[in-house]
Amino acid sequence: MVSCTRSLLLLLAIPLLPRVAGAQQPTPSSSAGRAIGTVAAINGKVVSVKTDAGTETAVTVSDSTRILRTAPGQKDLKEATAISLQDVQVGDRVLARGSSEGAGSIAATSLIVMKQGDVASHQQQDIQEWQRRGTGGIVRAVDASAGTITVATTPNQTVAIHTTDSTLFLRYAPDSVKFSDAKKSSFAEIRVGDQLRARGNRSSDGESVNADAVISGTFRNIAGTVNAVDSSAGTITVTDLIRKKLAVVKVTPETQMRKIPPEVAQRIAMFLKRPAGAASNAQQPQGTPARPPGESPARFGGGAARPGGAPDFQQIIRRMPAASLSDLQKGDAVMIVTTDASAGQEVTALTLLSGVEPILTAAPTETTAANLLSGWSMSSGGEGANQ
Repeated sequence: MVSCTRSLLLLLAIPLLPRVAGAQQPTPSSSAGRAIGTVAAINGKVVSVKTDAGTETAVTVSDSTRILRTAPGQKDLKEATAISLQDVQVGDRVLARGSSEGAGSIAATSLIVMKQGDVASHQQQDIQEWQRRGTGGIVRAVDASAGTITVATTPNQTVAIHTTDSTLFLRYAPDSVKFSDAKKSSFAEIRVGDQLRARGNRSSDGESVNADAVISGTFRNIAGTVNAVDSSAGTITVTDLIRKKLAVVKVTPETQMRKIPPEVAQRIAMFLKRPAGAASNAQQPQGTPARPPGESPARFGGGAARPGGAPDFQQIIRRMPAASLSDLQKGDAVMIVTTDASAGQEVTALTLLSGVEPILTAAPTETTAANLLSGWSMSSGGEGANQ
């Protein structure tokens, strides 16, 4: 992500910027102007706003402009407080309304402000909620009549995601490595084979989740060995064991790259090889000693405990050491999630994981790649950042 102020939180908060409770919203006219984005500069009474569409709008503030500060997530202006232009800073999120004075210019009648610090704090809370109450994997079945999505969290385990009319649906852009590019979506857009992460309350047996939010996307999963590394072009050629052909993968600064230590890879492989329904310690796959009371879960990579015995692989991967393109050698085993593209076209790596030889030996399938990896990251430093 470009900056932490344009994360999942703002995707949720900004489209729902407050409306005055009970007030009738005016019908837009040809002269009406509106801009939503981040303050890029302030020169006198002109606020330069970098909009979420990527354009820049000059917002002129007058003495009659109503400037209000509101907290992220608020849906009305009941708790908003009046502030002055001097309280607005570069990096704040704003919604400007007024009359258009030509392309890229607005004379503001109101300016609603979310302070950068408030956004960052709320964002971190939201990220923690997605990590604490989230589960993800690859979509195996969609039941529109019941509002239920069956997700494979491991090759041998599935979870039923139950949705309602109040569930928030988001859809990841197929050609973007930025989580912030996700858009509001609907149940109807979810397809078998999609990657999906749901946030909600999990049942005591771990077999279902009542989702208050769902994000999904169509990605390509590659599992195979490195055939060549071109550092100057920023690409690797991979022998894809899933599709039995070569794939050229572009690695960018926003690609999340991790290397699994051998002992963690072995434990994940042993877990993946267990038969369906087998009991397990949530942190220790079948075949390894049970974790003694009080011992840190870091032995298995720091994954969160889960009812039903399945660790959260995406949290485990997030805690692995960062890697770089220069670390890759011909013959290395890798698992990659990439943008979707037509056959023969170069794809861009969203997440790349090396050190996976034991995992590919245990379960060399597309499901395994989708279960272990994700097209997005919930890290506070920005999606895709190699931290």
